[in-house]
Amino acid sequence: MSSSQDREGAGQVTVPLVEGASVDDDELFIKPKMRTMGAVSLGVSQSIDNSEGGVSKTFFPQIANAFQLGNTELGLLNALASGARMAFGPIWAIAADRWGRKRILFVVTGLWGLWTVATGFAQSWAQLLILYTIALIGTVAGEPILNGLLGSLYRRSERGKAFGLVRGVSAALGIVITPAVGQWGANPAGWRYAMFAMGGLSVLSGVLILIFVHEPKQLADDDREELKSDAGMFRFSDVPRLFKIRTLSLMALMLPLVTSLVLFGFMTQVWAKNLGYGVKNASYLFTVFSIGSTLSAFLGGWIGDQFVKRFGHKGRIILFQVYAATWGILVGLTMYFANWWDPDVSAGTGQSVTNTPSGLYYVMVFLMGLIFSIGFSGCVLPMVSSVCPQQLSATSFAVLFSLIQGALTTVYSLVVGKVADVIGNLQLTLLVGVTGPYLLNALLWFVFYHTYEKDVHLQARRTQLIEQGRF
Repeated sequence: MSSSQDREGAGQVTVPLVEGASVDDDELFIKPKMRTMGAVSLGVSQSIDNSEGGVSKTFFPQIANAFQLGNTELGLLNALASGARMAFGPIWAIAADRWGRKRILFVVTGLWGLWTVATGFAQSWAQLLILYTIALIGTVAGEPILNGLLGSLYRRSERGKAFGLVRGVSAALGIVITPAVGQWGANPAGWRYAMFAMGGLSVLSGVLILIFVHEPKQLADDDREELKSDAGMFRFSDVPRLFKIRTLSLMALMLPLVTSLVLFGFMTQVWAKNLGYGVKNASYLFTVFSIGSTLSAFLGGWIGDQFVKRFGHKGRIILFQVYAATWGILVGLTMYFANWWDPDVSAGTGQSVTNTPSGLYYVMVFLMGLIFSIGFSGCVLPMVSSVCPQQLSATSFAVLFSLIQGALTTVYSLVVGKVADVIGNLQLTLLVGVTGPYLLNALLWFVFYHTYEKDVHLQARRTQLIEQGRF
């Protein structure tokens, strides 16, 4: 149910440090009290926000049955999530900068959960759409503010450990929440109980933040800039300079072929309805996928470093091509050719359970998760960081992943839902719309062999030219 996987580089992105950049600790740093509990509270908040945002996906088969909906409406809900992140992320960041990150986070990740509770009472599709849209406006605000708060609790040299703690808590809690809430999948009204539960937990997480998180009274300028860039804000005057770098221009061109974010909006619908597993089994499958993708996020960086040691700068390009082809094929084998691994699959209503996933199918879903994050954590993110001048680093991540990829995901979600209803086959739509683009992307990445290494070597020079106003 968690939607933490719904951001392969999209939306909020923690910008990696450029290799060789200074990471000197702030000599005036004062260790806040109860900071470990504060970090744990932030991890709890992140997990609940992710799970809260994923309720509509996991329980959509029940929502569809309740209000006679199709894939088009599911696509709309998915598009609203990515669109809300683009539109309201910067607004919440400005509010956090003005009135305090802790205070705003308490409102948007805590009290705002009452809108999710209200969504559970919806009596029509129109009511649900309005209430859930309002709920999403708060849900999408949490991560950039959370990242900024965490940065105030730890020195720069400690932030890797701090982010690891938050992500570990978030992932562990998500692995528990998803199958637990999924137990309501057997009840046709289970989606309402899921909304009530996640909204209530959201309010509780806000209270934990209020009690345990202690932020400094003054916000440092670099923290202020990091908060805004994580929320997708950037200076438009920097964009032309950004795309003078050929590698970054090519990154923008390859993003339309990164369609995994669309898949996550529809995969539980395939499991629950098209394969007949039902909502409860779909929540178990998503949990297995989440375990794999959590491991993938950690493995991706390490594997990328190993490829660089073996093949030099070309290593990350080679790895991405292997990743893209492997991921695309796994998606096709798991989502379209499911009967190869589970011969008993047969379509259901979304509520009915016609069969249960085989052990081999669980293995395939785990492998799909295990491969998922390698391309971005091991290739794309460090490549952008390695070619971008330091002054444009925040802008590059905001433009590529918040603006461009966010907009593409919003449009693709609408298109996939509509096409699936028109042709009457969601699985085929995902095969063409996800597997196909990833295989094409593996081929497109040959162009990076001609640009990436050169741009890496020019990074320091371009940083100097920007300082001199000549780039």
